[in-house]
Amino acid sequence: MSLTLASFTGDQDFDLVTDHVYVVGRAVASEIPIFDPTISRRHAELTVTATAVLLKDLGSSNGTFINGEKVTEGQVNPGDSVTFGKVVFQLKSPDTGGPRFNTGSHHAAPGGTIIKQISMSAGVLQPVLVSAPPGTSGTHPAGGGQLKVAAATREERNARKLEKLLEVSQKLSGELDLDKLLGRVVETTFEVMGVDRVSVLLRTDAGELVPRVSKSRLGDTSSQHVPRSIARKAVEERVAILTDNAIADDRFKGGQSIMLQSVRSAMCIPLMASAEQVLGILYVDNLTATNSFNDEDLQFLIAFGGLAATAIKVSRFAEQIQRQAMVRSNFERYFAPNVAAEIAQQQGAVKLGGDKRPVTILFSDIRGFTAMSEHMNPDAIAGLLSDYFTEMVDIVFANGGTLDKFIGDAIMALWGAPIPHADDPDRSVQAAIQMQRAIATLNAQWATEGRPQIGVGIGINYGETFAGNIGSHLRLEYTVIGDAVNVASRLCSNALGGEILISHPLYEMLKDKPPVEARDPLTVKNRAQAVPVWKVTV
Repeated sequence: MSLTLASFTGDQDFDLVTDHVYVVGRAVASEIPIFDPTISRRHAELTVTATAVLLKDLGSSNGTFINGEKVTEGQVNPGDSVTFGKVVFQLKSPDTGGPRFNTGSHHAAPGGTIIKQISMSAGVLQPVLVSAPPGTSGTHPAGGGQLKVAAATREERNARKLEKLLEVSQKLSGELDLDKLLGRVVETTFEVMGVDRVSVLLRTDAGELVPRVSKSRLGDTSSQHVPRSIARKAVEERVAILTDNAIADDRFKGGQSIMLQSVRSAMCIPLMASAEQVLGILYVDNLTATNSFNDEDLQFLIAFGGLAATAIKVSRFAEQIQRQAMVRSNFERYFAPNVAAEIAQQQGAVKLGGDKRPVTILFSDIRGFTAMSEHMNPDAIAGLLSDYFTEMVDIVFANGGTLDKFIGDAIMALWGAPIPHADDPDRSVQAAIQMQRAIATLNAQWATEGRPQIGVGIGINYGETFAGNIGSHLRLEYTVIGDAVNVASRLCSNALGGEILISHPLYEMLKDKPPVEARDPLTVKNRAQAVPVWKVTV
């Protein structure tokens, strides 16, 4: 069974293997790591067998949901949505391609009882009567609908409807949390209309519809099955639909969900973010009464859905801004500000778990610092290192590098991760040259202040590494590991104060080669041949 757990936002996909147990959580060691504040360290467990995918919540703080229903344990089928905290995924298989509506198989046929659809393209409402049952005009009388508005005259009724829409707008506009917002949409629908059930389905970036919230008037939150033909028509044609006696509709014959749930009257509208963008659908139905909705109900639901769509769009934008701010605050500690901003704007720029990639690694180290520090008080040591690190990190960032870490008085910096550039090797060498010049300037200044002077050795190497987030859920560090890192460290160890040593692989990658002279090859542990070394002489 070939299955994939795909995120609602499209930035994470996890292939699931049969006969395996996956731990979902915020811990970096999780088989399915999700770094979101609403995810617990050990959030849930997915057990994949040859015949089923079983889900178990591990006592998470924010819950685990299948198709919008909170569960402790349950079975997930292909096409189902799975929500961990506030992060939504969908279980996909090769047989669940195309829009997913979590329904049985429905086949459209001529005729039927969709008695009204209203085009919502370009923001223009154009009533179109289609497939009216014999003996009807395709419309309902003005009265007898499900809108909860009491008024003596038409003018008073219109005024009351506008008041309700204003109240709805005020309720929805202040909520930026998407889950709470969708809950308000459902609750408000029950308040203003006499319906039995309400569902909101949202589209993924791939165009798939996944259930986000479903609720019945009795409080049941189990996912209801939205008729596939209605949902597809609403999204693809951008029309609001009113249907009567759906159980007798030719379009839905053979659909077990309608037969089992006794769906009678239903309305479905697309949630339009713009004339071209459909965010999802809002679906309502009554289980027993036929002919229960009228034109006024549909028109009001369209207006209500427009307010809901605007609120959803604003909520998503707020979430995006919040995510970018969180990413930038986390990564600006060791990425240049412009790189951190680029990461924040590109989902997936830093892959969870890491990957293999060629990287340029620079190490710098103060020669004789331990002996020198024995004759200095702690405040003097801290002040000297602070001045030194500030100058060096500014140079790394100015040349598009990434500060990997401080190791005592040493610095480790990267080029090519997480965002590569064609001239990363050249940038690293230019940074090293500028660092040595800045150290000379610092030494001249410190000499006038009576502070000790320093000599710094720098080593740079280029090669393939494993790059990724390593650490715990409390502290993550983006770093690289591998033989190329060890070689860079050895080069730095062999560099004298004021020297820059580079490896032959790095030298070959340089587009603008600086003047160099050969140094003795470097012997590296676990390597049969010594590494050729060049000293940069500028």
